[in-house]
Amino acid sequence: MGKEKNPRRVAENEAMAKLRMLRTSPQKLNLVAAMIRGKKVDTALNDLTFSKKRIAEDVRKCLQSAIANAENNHNLDVDELVVAEAYVGKNLVMKRGRPRARGRFGALRKPFSELTIKVREIEEQA
Repeated sequence: MGKEKNPRRVAENEAMAKLRMLRTSPQKLNLVAAMIRGKKVDTALNDLTFSKKRIAEDVRKCLQSAIANAENNHNLDVDELVVAEAYVGKNLVMKRGRPRARGRFGALRKPFSELTIKVREIEEQA
């Protein structure tokens, strides 16, 4: 009598995690996301841990969440996971301002962004 189960948004050998309302511009976030695309998850975690970018800590948490989802919800092997996709989207932009000379107003835009990370299990080639 209950509701039907929702279909999966990712394939059987994938898992994903999403972070919303990250207080950085999508352009800056995409630089960090590009750093981990296509890498094995342990290499990607090391790169993010030792990155000097401020937002790398939040990206690392999102990647750890995707790994945990793969392990706990989808029974995937953590040692064979790679970062299949890491893409960035826009979110809201706070509009602020600062008074300038001669009665003018300098606009300040404070953008937010969101991050989606998909990890995929690959079979080892022997």
